[in-house]
Amino acid sequence: MLPHEHRLRSADEFRLAVRRGSRSGGAVLVVHLVRPYVDKATSPPTRVGFVVAKSVGPAVVRNRVKRRLRHLMRDRLVVVPDGSVLVVRALPEAAGAGYRELGAELDRCLGRALDQSSKAV
Repeated sequence: MLPHEHRLRSADEFRLAVRRGSRSGGAVLVVHLVRPYVDKATSPPTRVGFVVAKSVGPAVVRNRVKRRLRHLMRDRLVVVPDGSVLVVRALPEAAGAGYRELGAELDRCLGRALDQSSKAV
């Protein structure tokens, strides 16, 4: 489970990440990342949110995808700079993806988004 302080809940923060963040997508996931513009000493923890639309499948499938993504992201928080806002959006193909496939896709998309955002800063 993702710790409480790392959960993204504000609609404004979701909107900020999707509209202004670095975007990296694949066949299964799309990742939007906004890196912090504040000093590391005062930056809040990284916050992560998930978007799993009804197009992914029925509620059971959507919840399974969200649980898997939350668990996968918990182990990857150390890679993302403190204070970042990250939104992971699952595409309909995520319904049939296994745990390892989701993990590999998350690693690939997250790596590309971090590269893009570091060039923009």
